[in-house]
Amino acid sequence: QVRLVESGGGSVQAGGSLRLSCAASGVPYSNYYMGWFRQVPGKRREGVAIIYFGLGDTYYAGPVKGRFTISRDNAENTLYLQMNSLQPEDTAMYYCAADPRPKYGGSWLEPDLYAYWGQGTQVTVSS
Repeated sequence: QVRLVESGGGSVQAGGSLRLSCAASGVPYSNYYMGWFRQVPGKRREGVAIIYFGLGDTYYAGPVKGRFTISRDNAENTLYLQMNSLQPEDTAMYYCAADPRPKYGGSWLEPDLYAYWGQGTQVTVSS
């Protein structure tokens, strides 16, 4: 049974930093795609950053490029998201997701590609 558990959310002021973690268990493949998504009430969930665990290839959404960094620890099956220069518009519930073989259709950041999801961790950035 796949289980993803996020941690590290919280409240910060604009310009601050947070690091999110996602501990994965029961993932049956060593080479799989994992990523971070976020959602605010009333809006569609959106992709933030994706990493391919096998080779470390990364993909970022435009608004977070240069500010957020996704990384992984293969041995520990843990995913990270370092978020710097946070802005109020980054406020959202952040979710970790994983899939061994997402069906690429133009973007790895599409939420529908991912079968496994965590419960989310809230990030709040005040101005």
